[in-house]
Amino acid sequence: MKTLFEPFNLSGAMLQNRIVMAPMTRARAVNDIANEQTALYYTQRATAGLIVSEGTPVSRQGQGYLFNPGIYTDAQIAGWRLTTDSVHAVGSKIFAQLWHVGRVSHPSIQFDNAQPVSATSKSAKGAMAYGYDQNGKPGLVPAAAPRQLTTGEVEDVIRQFARAAENAIKAGFDGVEIHGANGYLHEQFLNPVVNDRTDRYSAKSLKDRLRFTTEVIDTISSAIGAERTAIRLSPYGQLFDMPLYDEIDETYSALVKAIGQRKLAYVHIMNQTGFKRIDNGSEQSNPDNFFALLETFKRFLPDTALILAGGLTRTIAEDMVNNNIIDLAAFGVPYISNPDLVARLKNHWPIADADWDTFYGQYATGYIDYPPYNSL
Repeated sequence: MKTLFEPFNLSGAMLQNRIVMAPMTRARAVNDIANEQTALYYTQRATAGLIVSEGTPVSRQGQGYLFNPGIYTDAQIAGWRLTTDSVHAVGSKIFAQLWHVGRVSHPSIQFDNAQPVSATSKSAKGAMAYGYDQNGKPGLVPAAAPRQLTTGEVEDVIRQFARAAENAIKAGFDGVEIHGANGYLHEQFLNPVVNDRTDRYSAKSLKDRLRFTTEVIDTISSAIGAERTAIRLSPYGQLFDMPLYDEIDETYSALVKAIGQRKLAYVHIMNQTGFKRIDNGSEQSNPDNFFALLETFKRFLPDTALILAGGLTRTIAEDMVNNNIIDLAAFGVPYISNPDLVARLKNHWPIADADWDTFYGQYATGYIDYPPYNSL
């Protein structure tokens, strides 16, 4: 019987267990540079087999939230080094999540108050960025109408991802995870309801719809190696005005099949649909075909690990690992308030609740002050 607490070989990197700390935006980095608090935060949680960093922007243009540590300047590379060295000292591996938000941004975050860019000129209705309000104070602000990238600019963004990947390796990360989920730039290309382009990055054909993401994957893999390249996806996700569409299963199956052929380190699926309890007391995903899609993904990934995040418990995660549906289980919000989450799961200790009011901000409160469990 497989357990979450046994080692796992991730594309040649030995993880101390099958538990992953999922990426979470925390907005604590002054000047957008990882610092001592960043290092302490991740090191407190480094009993995880794998840590995926918060989204780290590949460029200023790709940023949609203030106080996020980027990976595009020398100072940012140096800032991340303390985190990666500290995490490695505890025994964990850490991947940098490479992030471009596309249209989920605001001029107050951009150089010279520039308009955000995207695959489209359509606004993300109801989406909020974390920028400066009209009084110059940090806070949630409505995402601004984007400007559609030209074909040449799309190619430059692809190069931004590759440079960011090289920078991440310089900063000591074990690899990179492309943020292809949650309504950000990659989904803005993948979704045919949003992508209204007419060039070779349009959504008119399946090949063109996947082109931006596959070219980012190939460029990064060429720069740092496929074994250090991964991606996060969120099929059925509707964050930031991402409408559902008829070809979702076809789109993501084709993308994951292409990824399997490239033998990346892992594919990280974010389940935004939740779990629902059924008559026998067990839990399953909603919609019902989410698990069926996961099983399809697993068949396409004979040499690539599959990670699932979203609503997992120890019981659900181990059941899915034992049934060979996933290889690794990722936990997000529980890691905010439980730096010792691996020990809590292993020993069936209580899981502490997180304070939602301190998820974002520039303070240590709600960031590095959650204590480990006292079993005495």
